[in-house]
Amino acid sequence: MTTLNPVSSAWDRAVANPPHKGLTPLKAYLVEDNELIRQNLEETLTELTGMRMLGHASTENDACQWLAQHPKDWELLILDLFLLQGTGLGVLKRCEKSSPKQRVVVLSNYATDDIRSRCLACGADAVFDKSTQLDLLFRYCGSAQ
Repeated sequence: MTTLNPVSSAWDRAVANPPHKGLTPLKAYLVEDNELIRQNLEETLTELTGMRMLGHASTENDACQWLAQHPKDWELLILDLFLLQGTGLGVLKRCEKSSPKQRVVVLSNYATDDIRSRCLACGADAVFDKSTQLDLLFRYCGSAQ
C-alpha cells in the first residue's frame, strides 16, 4: 500500500491547476529563523500560490521594526514561534493589522492545543504545525487571495 505525502500531493494538485492563475499576487512577509526552512517556504509558497514575498526576519525586533515601517504593505504574515531573538508570539502581540484583509498565521513545530489557543487569543487567524500541516498552510495561503 502506498502512503501519500500530503505536501507532495498538495504540490501535484497546485502544479496541475495553479490556484493563483490570473489573481493578484498575495503580498507576504515571513518571520522564520531557520534559513533552510525560510528558503524552502519562500520558494514553495511563491510557486504554489503565486504570492509575492516582501521579505523576512529572523528576530522579533527585526520583524516588529519592519511591520511598523510597512503597516499597509503586507497581506499575509507567517510567523514561527521560536526565533533567534524573541518569539513569534511577541511579534503577534505587537502586530497591528491596518486592514481587515491582513491575515496572520503561525507556523510552528509546537502547535499544541495550548499554543493554538494562545496564538488565536493574541490575534492569529490560523495556526499550522510545520511537520504535519504544510498542505493546509498551502491551501490557506492559496485561498487568502
